[in-house]
Parts: sequence; structure tokens; C-alpha cells
Amino acid sequence: MTTKTTEFANDTSSAPPSKRRAIAAICVGNALEFYDFLVYSLLATLMAKLFFPFSDHPLIPLMLSLAVFGTGFVMRPLGGLVIGLYADRVGRKAAMRLTLWLMAMGSLMFTVAPTYAQAGLLGPAVVIVARLLQGFAVGGQIGTSTTMLMEYADKHSRGYYCSWQTFSQSLGICIGALMVTLLSNLLSPTAMDSWGWRLIFAMGILAIPVSEYIRHRLEETHAHRQTRSHAPASQGKQLALLLQHPRQMLAGVLLVIGATVPIYTIQFYLANHAIGVLGMPLASGTWAAIIACLPPLLLSAHAGRLSDRIGRRKAIFWPLPILLLAIYPAFLLLNHYPTLLVLLAVVFLLSVPLTYTIVPNLAILPELFPTRIRASGMSLAYCVGVALFGGFAQLFAAGLVSLTGNTNAPAFYIIAAILLSLVGLKLAPETAGKDFD
Repeated sequence: MTTKTTEFANDTSSAPPSKRRAIAAICVGNALEFYDFLVYSLLATLMAKLFFPFSDHPLIPLMLSLAVFGTGFVMRPLGGLVIGLYADRVGRKAAMRLTLWLMAMGSLMFTVAPTYAQAGLLGPAVVIVARLLQGFAVGGQIGTSTTMLMEYADKHSRGYYCSWQTFSQSLGICIGALMVTLLSNLLSPTAMDSWGWRLIFAMGILAIPVSEYIRHRLEETHAHRQTRSHAPASQGKQLALLLQHPRQMLAGVLLVIGATVPIYTIQFYLANHAIGVLGMPLASGTWAAIIACLPPLLLSAHAGRLSDRIGRRKAIFWPLPILLLAIYPAFLLLNHYPTLLVLLAVVFLLSVPLTYTIVPNLAILPELFPTRIRASGMSLAYCVGVALFGGFAQLFAAGLVSLTGNTNAPAFYIIAAILLSLVGLKLAPETAGKDFD
């Protein structure tokens, strides 16, 4: 993390303070929002016990809990379209602030939700509504914030600037995992089941006013201001413009599938697999999530720089054969030797090539679309890809294990997703170093 921060400071030494402050604010906001959105996954086994105790079979409550995690992704395409269009019309800054407060409302609902034992089906209903709200918010957040990062950069550094999206997401996940680990070690199991998990969700709310203060000082990007200085497009014209880019949209969706399925399977499902299937303790799962975040925290900057140097297409492609060859043996090894050391080694080693493909993936998405529809185009492509495959990756993985009885079956799901992304890569043009609009 120190290396990344130092490199960023050196890279932006000639940039005006407002730009450095804005990029730092985007990173803080991203980290907070992904903490709120993804901490549920780290508590999936506990949430299954508290809200979905509908079967004595251990996989059924876990699958229901993971299905609720996936419902947040159902709303992401709608949030991506609505908030993305809002960002393209009104501004990136306004859209980011909107997503922040929507996430806060979702976290508040989680914090006060009654469990199934306390209120019956009302508890699961509140949890589902909270996930839908958070999914809507994150659907607009990632396109808006990545677009803003890209528009602060010049044509030779867009990959590097967009790498901060991956870095900040991993930072939020890491903070969430550390919180779960800390409280699960400090509190008794009874206290954790009673109120400890509520404190984890509440932490996301307590940080919101700080982030809102920082985001209040953001300046709108020059690219968006320049677009608005001409005739601003109506919402109908924006939608028409989106329809004029079917190849870019399809390429973006397929690229997202190949990135998000491995992300949610390696960084999240494997932790729940270790707990729910292999019988490892909760602490093992949270440590796996922390270790999986280390490669993005340490290597995102280099991955972004590399994509600026060799091009997005080459940078996305070269890690994919490594993942294709490594994913099945990794599952085989973990299931044969279900120890903490093997689990940590597997998630760390798989996360290295994964980092090198997801960073240029995020950089190429906003570059596929013109300024007038950049935030909405990227948001829609990203959220459709995530909603179709990535968001339910954990549910599909658990379902494959349950249906086949083969604990290695999730590896085949990842392989299929990567092969689809190669089709998207074929459709995508090279965008690194190119002038836009």
C-alpha cells in the first residue's frame, strides 16, 4: 500500500491540488461504498443462520443467503442506467454523492433489520430490500467514479488513473474483512450473533458524513463541463446514442463477465466454500478475503501502467491463460488439503493474474463510449455483465456443488466465463493512448 501511495504522490506532483484531492476523495468514497456493499458476503454464513434457517441441510440456508447477496446485482443494471444517465446529464459529482447516500440508507436498514427469530419473514424482507437499494446505488457508482477517474487523466495515463478504482474497491473489502475478523475474535459467538454483526454494518454509516464532506469539495471534470457547454443532450437522445453502440456494449458485457465471475468466486465464494463446505472456522474465511485483497492493493498501479504501455487488449489477454490453467488444480488442491495455509495460498496466487486482467478491463470500459454517454454506457455494460453472471457467481458455484456433489465444479463456471470474455476482447477496439471526441 505504501508503494502505491508513493507512486501516486510522485505521479501527480505536478497536478493541481484540486485534482489530487478529487482522486483521493473518489478512492475514499469507493472504499466506503464497497465496504457497505460487500461486507454482507463476508457474513453470508452468519446471515444464513440468522435470517434463513429454513432447512437442516447446511447448504440450503447458505444458498438462500448467497441468493440475497445476488439480488443486489439484479438492481445494478437499472441503477447503472438511471444514475449513469444522471451523471452524463447533471454531472459526475452529483451522481457520486447520490450513490453514497443511497448506500447509507441500505446499511442503516441492515443495522436495524430484525432476525427471523425476532420477526419471522419480516427480517428477510428488510434484508432483501436493503440489498436491492444498495445494488441500485452501486450500479451507478462504479461507472460514474471510473469515468471521473479516467477524465482526470491524459491519454497516456488513463489506465493508471482507473487502477485506483480497483485499489479502492479492494481497500473497502479489506477493511470489511478486518472488521469481521476483529469482532469475531473479540466477541463471543453469542455476542456476534446478537449484535456484533450489526456493528459491522453500522460502521459503514458512521463513515458516510466524512466522505460526504470530502465529496462536497469535488470539482466536475473538464470533459463533462465541455460537453455541457455545448447543447446538453436530452434523456431520449442519450438513450438513442446508447443504442447506436451495440458492438461496444456487447464487448463490454462479455469482458465484465470474464472479470467478475473469477472475482466473486475467488475472492468471496472460496471463503464461504471453506466455511460451509469444508467446515473451516469463520476466521479462516475472513483471512482468505483479506489475503485475496493484497494483490490488487499492491499491483493495481503496475497493472494500470502496463496497460497504458502495451495496450488494453494485450494487458487483458495475457493473464487469462494463466487463470484457465490454474483454476481447476487450485480447487482440487484446496478440497484435498482443506487447511488455512492452502486456502490463503490459493486465493493469493489466483488473485495475482486476476488483478492484471481486471484493471485494464475497468480502464477499457469507459473508453468504449463517447463523453455524452460515457458514464451511462460503462455503467450499463458493467452492471448487465455483473447481474447476469458475476453477482450470482457464489450462488451458481454453491449450486453446482450441491447438484453434482463435486466440490471442484465451480472451476468449470470460471473457465466458461473466461472463454466468453475472449469473445468480448475480440470485439473490443484498442483504446489505450487514443484521443476521444
